[in-house]
Amino acid sequence: MEEQKGILSEKRLNELQDAYLRDEKNALVRHALSRHSLANVIYDNKSQINSAFHFSIDIKTMPVCNQKVSGRCWIFAGLNFLRERVAKKLHLAKFELSQNYISFYDKLEKCNFLLESLLEVGNRPHDDRLIHHLLTFGIGDGGQWDMFVSLVKKYGVVPQDVFPETYQSNNTRETDFLLNAAIRNFASQVHGLLVNEKVEEARSLKERTLTHLYNLLVNAFGLPLHKFTFEYENDKGYHSDKDLTPLTFLKKYVGDDLENYQSLINSPTQDKPFYHNYTVDYLGGTVGGRPISHLNLPMERIKELIVKQLKDGEPVWFGSDVSFFRDRNGHAWDTDSFAYEKTFGFPSYFQKERMLDYWHSAMNHAMLITGVNLDEGIANRWKIENSWGNDNGEQGYYTMSANFFDTFVYQAVVNKKYLNDEEKKALNSETIHLNPWDPMGTLAD
Repeated sequence: MEEQKGILSEKRLNELQDAYLRDEKNALVRHALSRHSLANVIYDNKSQINSAFHFSIDIKTMPVCNQKVSGRCWIFAGLNFLRERVAKKLHLAKFELSQNYISFYDKLEKCNFLLESLLEVGNRPHDDRLIHHLLTFGIGDGGQWDMFVSLVKKYGVVPQDVFPETYQSNNTRETDFLLNAAIRNFASQVHGLLVNEKVEEARSLKERTLTHLYNLLVNAFGLPLHKFTFEYENDKGYHSDKDLTPLTFLKKYVGDDLENYQSLINSPTQDKPFYHNYTVDYLGGTVGGRPISHLNLPMERIKELIVKQLKDGEPVWFGSDVSFFRDRNGHAWDTDSFAYEKTFGFPSYFQKERMLDYWHSAMNHAMLITGVNLDEGIANRWKIENSWGNDNGEQGYYTMSANFFDTFVYQAVVNKKYLNDEEKKALNSETIHLNPWDPMGTLAD
């Protein structure tokens, strides 16, 4: 009987071990990895050579924030973008907007959005791909720019000291688990109701479930506030502004112009031609909120637009994949930071288009770009404001090399005023819908 192809035979196992032993480098790597992290063993400090913490365009921003053990980077980055306006207007040296306030409503809106989605499609079989995606994706901490805009426009913003962090807002795993438990239980019950066309009973079940979820969120994150007093000190002394609502605070101190900002993506895949606008089905987080809108552009053009906004003194919210080459011990993120290929014989990353198509890379973290170094007009490194606290990087800031930026940055948000006529026309043309599981639908956390 012919032996099945592909079996790991004893002969093949011996061949693999003999080849391993012939390469003396393997013993050194094995010994080092037994006592040290992989990143520390294969770190290459040549990445530090061109990563000086100096920039030809450098926006002076405030101390970094800390998202703790939560995936709220997109909220932190969005509020860091907005807080600079408040600080500039009031001459504040240090200021934070309440991340917990936006997080509370983000969770509540996501719960409502997912429950409504399940009312729409919950009559499908439990192993339907969309049902599987919705319930696996579930309720998490992550988000995208347009989701942030929907929350701010609906609920406004407040200073951090009037709606401070709680243990649960800084450590979200347990709360997320309970939210998803309730929603998956809802899905299991509502299926039978919808199959039997008991729509009113299904909606009643939804509202009861939402009540339980609301109570959990208030217990975890705090009781929503409706009016507050804004107190601050600057070079002119103490100030107090009473009877503000989150929306009046937004209008008075921040500005209500977020609709003017557009998400740009760089997805060089064959299914997404450049100069077209895309949305992602079943992604949004807020029923009736701003639709996801991604204008796909070449990376060189995205960088031009980012530089324009930086030159005007305004930072840029952006989304990147930080699974690769990030170094928390230093401040430089560079594709030469770790010698994966020299050590193991194969690269940890490959062509951007193929990484997207084959699920190896996608946007998973949001930060701010606050500076860039231009050498004869070409960006060779970028200054990044993170939200991991000030005990890493350069007081929480990082440099990102040109190659890292080109390879792992997928999204940036700029004011529409910088777009040219072709780009504005693309925004106003028919929007192309992407599947819910498309890589451009991943969330930053």
